[in-house]
Amino acid sequence: MRNEANSLKDQLRNVIEEARMLLPGLQALFGFQTIAVFNQRFVELPSIEQGSHLVALALVVLSIALLMTPAAYHRIVEPHQVSTHMLKVASWLICCSLVPLALALALDMFVVMALATQARGWSAGAGSVTLCVLALLWFLFPLAQRGRQARPADTQDHSSG
Repeated sequence: MRNEANSLKDQLRNVIEEARMLLPGLQALFGFQTIAVFNQRFVELPSIEQGSHLVALALVVLSIALLMTPAAYHRIVEPHQVSTHMLKVASWLICCSLVPLALALALDMFVVMALATQARGWSAGAGSVTLCVLALLWFLFPLAQRGRQARPADTQDHSSG
């Protein structure tokens, strides 16, 4: 597999585009979460489910804030340039935004399952599975792939020589 190096400008454009792709989904999720609070069934939920949903709402707000920070940071700190530091900050913030998002989705899965099944054990299990799947796909799998790519080429055949 051949890798081509992108310019810093292209790399930053890609990172900002990734954030831009995630943002509409987060905004839609935030809207649905907010509307749920005004639903009659919300007030009928036990306090643990209500609290879980409100914590999930706050986590989505945090995720949105982290996701939007790279654009604001770039405009304020380095408006006329692109640096490796800016690229690292933007990438780090976008990755960090996925942590509260994963937690929020797991909490909301708990709330929805509790409402649907009236079984907190199953609901907690569904929330836990959701969190594990997201952690696996969003963090562990990419980190494993990065580790694989970072290995030195010592696994190549060195018998000719």
